[in-house]
Amino acid sequence: MDVLTVGKTWWPAPAKLNLMLRITGKRADGYHQLQTVFQLLDYGDRLAFELRDDGHIRKHTPLHGIGENDGLSTRAARLLQQRCGTRLGVDIFLEKHTPLGAGLGGGSSDAATTLLVLNQLWGCQLTIDTLAELGAQLGADVPVFVRGHSAWAEGIGEKLTPMTLPAARYLVVCPEVHLSTASMFADPLLVRDQARINLGDFEQGERGNVFTSVARARSPAIDALFKLLAAYASPQLTGSGAAVFCAFAPDDPTLERVAQTLPKTLPRFIAQGLNVSPLHAMLAGHI
Repeated sequence: MDVLTVGKTWWPAPAKLNLMLRITGKRADGYHQLQTVFQLLDYGDRLAFELRDDGHIRKHTPLHGIGENDGLSTRAARLLQQRCGTRLGVDIFLEKHTPLGAGLGGGSSDAATTLLVLNQLWGCQLTIDTLAELGAQLGADVPVFVRGHSAWAEGIGEKLTPMTLPAARYLVVCPEVHLSTASMFADPLLVRDQARINLGDFEQGERGNVFTSVARARSPAIDALFKLLAAYASPQLTGSGAAVFCAFAPDDPTLERVAQTLPKTLPRFIAQGLNVSPLHAMLAGHI
């Protein structure tokens, strides 16, 4: 099949939660050593790609505060184009659902979807390992979306061990608070020398996020949200914030009741946890 005959196709870019997040040290290059558990969700963005024969890469869906050439999906396309030496280009369309700056991995997932789909549509034939290495150049969260499986992660987030997590549904609340990742990592209140744990500790209930106390101290809105949700469940921060989530058993009707008690002006969504990305299932069907 001539790839140029492929029309616009839509592909998922699932969001993620960090079910646990610790900082265990700092490398000589300044990057922090982490331990975390990535949970993929059945909620997220969608991207469409239309191939071009002139080599141009064009993003057609602007995001507030992000230039056309600065978005992660555009940067991912450009990086892959350089790596595989293709003369083809692409028009990229984004249907945005994952809030920006919420700790849900929206931009990283968009980048991963771009790498995986264009690797196929451009005929690059790069391996998943190579695509994950490219993704790591764009951001520490990109490799988990490239590999497409919920995972235990170490290093700066790129050392991944696939996990099969128990079935759960999540209430995810997204206060309109901006906490930049860089400023959160630089905050003097942040603990950077936590003891390492192992998978058994997580399975026994370790769910702490090192950024929680920092986020609550910096944002009265996040602190108030924790107090509100604590009356019904066990709220947790994802990433460095600002989204807060609660986990529920798949058939627990409490989730819907809690969602309905929240102020109507507070953005929220309900999502099912996934062990395997829906993007990988779609790609397998198009090979």
